[in-house]
Amino acid sequence: MISAQDWEDARLLWDFQLMHHEPRPCSVGLGLGSHDLGVADTTVDLYRRGMMPLIVFTGATSRTTQGRMPRGEAEHYRDRALELGVPADAILVEPHARNTGQNITLSRALLTERGIKVSSVLLVSKPYEERRAYATARKLWPEVEFVSASTPMTLSAYADSIQDARLVIDMLVGSLQRLLIYPAQGFMIQQDVPDEVIRAYERLVTRGFTSRVVPEAAGSAGSSSA
Repeated sequence: MISAQDWEDARLLWDFQLMHHEPRPCSVGLGLGSHDLGVADTTVDLYRRGMMPLIVFTGATSRTTQGRMPRGEAEHYRDRALELGVPADAILVEPHARNTGQNITLSRALLTERGIKVSSVLLVSKPYEERRAYATARKLWPEVEFVSASTPMTLSAYADSIQDARLVIDMLVGSLQRLLIYPAQGFMIQQDVPDEVIRAYERLVTRGFTSRVVPEAAGSAGSSSA
């Protein structure tokens, strides 16, 4: 049962993840693979608006996507983009990444291999992972400028689209936890997290929304050095 307090806390985490960047033309668009084909749709929309000349879709499979995207997240994203009319020569596929860090490093390597110069990246993710993706990218590819983007929608609309509200809240909790603990591990830049967001996170952990947290740190809610 998801209580009214759970939803309120989840909205605090959702709102914090949104970077509120204004999309602008960049060297390349990077669509981060996941279970959500909406990332591909939004990347295509931004391409049509002239925000990038080239798209890189990145991602292998995960426990969430291995059944629904058996050929890999990036490949299914590419198929979606082709269906929506993007020319094949405007899409590159990075099919091996299994986490956000690899999304960045392997895509960077692919672009370097192709001789494509990059000064800015339009980073397209799920709404609740905008800040996590941005913090990771800034750490691992510091010499380029990143602009975050995602499908504009509310938490309730997103949960309805996924049809698994508990999974969405679990993923919100997991994303926030990584913002707290990963900077100390060298995986992303430090982000200031408001106290009210940390308290909301702690309440959701206590309520058991923990299927996407790092297990050994599940009880270390407020500590960025856990």
